[in-house]
Amino acid sequence: MSFFNKFFNKDKKEDLDKGLEKTKSNFFGKIAKAVAGKSTVGVEFLDELESVLISSDVGLDTTVKIIERLEERVKKDNYLNTSELNEILKSTIVNLLDENNTVDLEDYTLPSEDLPCIILVVGVNGVGKTTTIGKLAWQYKQKGKKVVLGAGDTFRAAAVDQLKIWSERVGCDFYSKGMNTDPAAVAYETVKYAQDNNCDVAIIDTAGRLHTKINLMRELSKIKKSISKRLENAPHEVLLVLDATTGQNAIEQARHFTEATDVSALALTKLDGTAKGGVALGISDQFKVPIKYIGVGEKIEHLQVFNKRAFVDSLFE
Repeated sequence: MSFFNKFFNKDKKEDLDKGLEKTKSNFFGKIAKAVAGKSTVGVEFLDELESVLISSDVGLDTTVKIIERLEERVKKDNYLNTSELNEILKSTIVNLLDENNTVDLEDYTLPSEDLPCIILVVGVNGVGKTTTIGKLAWQYKQKGKKVVLGAGDTFRAAAVDQLKIWSERVGCDFYSKGMNTDPAAVAYETVKYAQDNNCDVAIIDTAGRLHTKINLMRELSKIKKSISKRLENAPHEVLLVLDATTGQNAIEQARHFTEATDVSALALTKLDGTAKGGVALGISDQFKVPIKYIGVGEKIEHLQVFNKRAFVDSLFE
């Protein structure tokens, strides 16, 4: 039985395959070209593979790790046929994700058994943060969870309205104090609302840009402190949303947000619209933060839990 058959239904597998189509075409088209005419994996091939990985937005540091591990394997086996390359690359990538605490999720589970579970969502404007919140809320609703969305992005025009529309679409609760109000107060009162109304989970939105990096760091720190004052050990998860189409820029965003707050999980959106899916590997490896969700399409069910084996299998299929 294949891994997909065990943990993924047919529709999810098709969505994942389709979502990664551009990355597969770009990445493996280049690898096939590098392999052509070669009978062994040698220095020349490894140099070409290094270029392929970098051009696929895997990132320099992560690329160097992959190449070094392949070099060790070549030295160990003395002779390595190119037909073995896919399996070796697959195991190398899965091992990297293992090292970054990326767990093979089978379903949408709350990050904490303590209720209400509080999820703080961060990321710059335009990455699909609000959409990710809405889709995640829908998934929890399908599991019978009572959900409230907190409109903590009080600076951006229409941010509150967009989140309210998602709450109505999903059929979950919504908490807001309107525009230009204190985000930390919104976060605090959303947690209180969740407690008072027996919600299983509160998902709190935040601003994506606050003029300078220093202001962003201060605001996120203030929000976290406000939440923990209302509920000890909360938030239970800080989810960073990144747009895969931005490639290396997503890595820069990850750097800023991991410096600003204790990011505990990643959601990578718009994988279906890019050939830069390799950035998922680079981000997780560099910042040691597990990937938890990936966006593979526009439909509400197209936010999938990330499963490293399913992801890598789909890439190499």
